Amino acid sequence: MKKLFFALCAFLASLTVKAEIVYEVERPYQADIKIYSTDRKYDADIIVYVTDRRYEADDKECIWYFTDRSYNADKKVYFTDRKYEADLIVYFTDRKYEAEWKTSGKRHLLL
Repeated sequence: MKKLFFALCAFLASLTVKAEIVYEVERPYQADIKIYSTDRKYDADIIVYVTDRRYEADDKECIWYFTDRSYNADKKVYFTDRKYEADLIVYFTDRKYEAEWKTSGKRHLLL
């Protein structure tokens, strides 16, 4: 009975905790979102910090973790070289505290 209770608690917790685990695809049609990576912070819709620790990933805090397996991902992304093709313009930062949304109207793309 205890095992069932803990399993149920873990399952319910997994429904409420939303991480941003991302998988990069090779073709645009495989992606949930097409992303253009910019070198200019002011051009970005979102400023993202990439972590190498899965447990740190957090969609609300704009902290992404890239996985090697598509079935582990919350979102599949395709990086395009053309800004006009992108659904989302991303600036990647090395500073965790800088991660934030710049264009809140595009948050729905990562939900």
